[in-house]
Amino acid sequence: MTAKIFWRDPYLTRLETRVVSVDGNDVTLAETFFFAESGGQESDQGTIAGDAVRAARLRGHDIVYTLSEGHELTPGQTVVIEIDWARRYRLMRLHFAAELVLELVYRDFPGTAKTGAHIAADKARIDFAWRGNIAAILPGIASETAAIVDADQVILSAFSDEADQRRYWRIGGFAEVPCGGTHLRRTGEVGEVRLKRKNPGKGRERIEITLAEPNGRPEPPRP
Repeated sequence: MTAKIFWRDPYLTRLETRVVSVDGNDVTLAETFFFAESGGQESDQGTIAGDAVRAARLRGHDIVYTLSEGHELTPGQTVVIEIDWARRYRLMRLHFAAELVLELVYRDFPGTAKTGAHIAADKARIDFAWRGNIAAILPGIASETAAIVDADQVILSAFSDEADQRRYWRIGGFAEVPCGGTHLRRTGEVGEVRLKRKNPGKGRERIEITLAEPNGRPEPPRP
């Protein structure tokens, strides 16, 4: 089982580890902080021993990384992993913004069903089964989201079942939610959130989530 250091320290940007297996262009590692797409959150981008990772996917409790032809890695070899930290940090912020929006919709509109979600580096989206136009609720959801962000509350992230690799995040007095993504330390790191309505099809409504950064990309906390 790959040890997932991104849960213990999601602010890490460089890690020395060991190659466990090599199958053509697919490799596994003893431990990693290179996130593989899960729960709608896109994979990290970066390198293993200087070779660009082309894809990352879960296989049971392992993560398999696909490299290019000619990578020359061998089992037992010590390697260094590096990721695009600015991209990871933006994914973390958008991910948590989406989590807040989703939980607020669930709380304020009981019985609402999520039909899909995706978190990319430029924006996140959540799709709902929804009659009518979801734009009507966005000002209220945006205001509630901003209040939680501005309160700069601690975000606890931990195992609910370590053997089965199940995780959750919790904000005291707000919610405890199952989630295996990478999480911020505090809600204030999210920054200003903007919400927009899209209509992906009959009976479905989409909330698009972006980060407002009028003064440019904020400097991520130093790992």
